[in-house]
Amino acid sequence: MSVTNHFQEDNMRWKTMLLLVIMGMTLLPIFASGEGEGPASTSPGGAEPVEITLLIDNQSPLDGLKAVAAAAEEKLGIKVTFEFRPGGPEGENYLKTRLVAGDMSDLSYFNSGSLFLALNPPQYFVDLTDEAFMDPVIATFKQVVSVNGRVYAAPAGEITAGGWFYNKKVYERLGLEVPHTWHELMANCEKIKAAGIPPIAASYKDSWTSQLILLADYYNVQRAYPDFHEDYTAHRAGFADTPAARRGFEKLREVYERGFLSPHPASTTYENALLMLANGEAAHYPMATVALANLQAVAPDKVSDIGFFGQPGDDPSDHGVTIWLPAGLSIWKGSHHIDEAKRFLAFFLSQEGLDTYMRAQKPFGPFPIQGISLPDDIFPATRDLLSYIDAGKTAPALEFISPIKGPNLPQICVEVGLGLKSPVDGAREYDRDVEKQAKQLGLPGW
Repeated sequence: MSVTNHFQEDNMRWKTMLLLVIMGMTLLPIFASGEGEGPASTSPGGAEPVEITLLIDNQSPLDGLKAVAAAAEEKLGIKVTFEFRPGGPEGENYLKTRLVAGDMSDLSYFNSGSLFLALNPPQYFVDLTDEAFMDPVIATFKQVVSVNGRVYAAPAGEITAGGWFYNKKVYERLGLEVPHTWHELMANCEKIKAAGIPPIAASYKDSWTSQLILLADYYNVQRAYPDFHEDYTAHRAGFADTPAARRGFEKLREVYERGFLSPHPASTTYENALLMLANGEAAHYPMATVALANLQAVAPDKVSDIGFFGQPGDDPSDHGVTIWLPAGLSIWKGSHHIDEAKRFLAFFLSQEGLDTYMRAQKPFGPFPIQGISLPDDIFPATRDLLSYIDAGKTAPALEFISPIKGPNLPQICVEVGLGLKSPVDGAREYDRDVEKQAKQLGLPGW
């Protein structure tokens, strides 16, 4: 992966690009202005549409993509049929199995960053570097889906952030303020617990959700140890021997030991946790802002009651947020419909396509595409996220500036989060987990 040093070298560009996206400022026009900004349909009138398949996990929000797919069928004569896989490690293994077997969907929706690069994109996916529809995509996204300078995925949605959702009505009723240090957050949780409300919804039945407290802490890691991603990638530092990095495991264990988790965390699902948060049956949910679209689906009348803050560290004057770039859409090399898949991506990334997306699904963050402005009626929690971006208080998640992320992190976090493993043991196990991947990638120092 060629992004190891990109955040340290381009820290200001990262912040500037995000701010430009929010403000609707642009360095380049996306497409010429005028009617029909998306690609025009070349499908003969009345002809049967060409069908392409798109593989996506069964927990990502779909309203926006489905709306674009419906418009593409009408305008382009291309019908998108969605196929579904599990989320988390199970879904990753399913995707890898299909790729190796040569039985893959035309398009696949999957993480950008280290998990995507571990798939060996040049072997399986079409090179999109020279496609005109990729021109307005910001360099920050292209870098995390590139191998040797070639780009293998288009952005599938918005930039998201990891942190804490909170129920504003619970906070108002108890007279609480948004915390700016971890100590203040824990003090809020104590008051919430004393009021008879579970302070934190935990949904470890869906194991990927257990990682958020650890992963969302990377802004604080980066501030304490700016070169951690380089030393981690070069095997000069790990989670177990780096106090700032190990702190995320300690926070995950602390909320369990202090009795802050909702009942039955091991059997609670992601959707259950969203409903608990929306209904005030839990005050917080550590999660990524992508969940706002799911929250809108399950509790549309209560999504405005939910706010968001970045996971705080120890300095109240330096409260930031950890950012995730969106998943990518890649075209399988073995597809019989590569041209149609490219035309769909071009339409999706056009102003017309993204307007269609945003009408069907409120955006939960900015798009990594120059010139795309967000509508006025965004979620309140999205506005909370934008305040961090406007202030330049962001850092990319570790998986976007290091090529290694161990596949067993969700299970390790479940064990630490349920008191089955100490933070130190969890950190050591994760260091061993990433060692396997680093050696497979042939990284120096491993």
